[in-house]
Amino acid sequence: MQLRPARPEDVPSLIDLFVDAIRVLGAQQYDEAQRAAWSRAADDRDGFGERLSAMHVLLAEQDGLLLGFLGYFEDGHMDFLYTAPAAARRGVATALHRQVEATLRAAGVTELYTEASLVARPFFEAQGYRVTEEEVLERQGVQLRRFRMRKPLA
Repeated sequence: MQLRPARPEDVPSLIDLFVDAIRVLGAQQYDEAQRAAWSRAADDRDGFGERLSAMHVLLAEQDGLLLGFLGYFEDGHMDFLYTAPAAARRGVATALHRQVEATLRAAGVTELYTEASLVARPFFEAQGYRVTEEEVLERQGVQLRRFRMRKPLA
């Protein structure tokens, strides 16, 4: 597995992985209506691509196949962490997070934070994050639970 910064030509594949991960992996915790509302964020592919291009995105690939990606900001905000369903629970998210954490730590960031889904919460807890607040978002009239989480960097 190789990690590298995303390039503009990667955006369509990142969007497809985002939707696939929500529809397949999200089924563990969210019903079909919730997953559909969540994945609709990518319906405006140009707008979603602009959102991705506004942050740093590190991706994992193997033999040209996209395995996952992590989008983040220089202030320590982890905004996107998605793994291809076929690559789930194979260390992809851990490798991405480890690299981004090291990059941000070296840049002097003192805390990481994210808004984690029900699916992602156990992963972030395993990385040392703690829940600071539970939220319920509404998208297209559908409620989605998520968790604000923080991790201090000593």
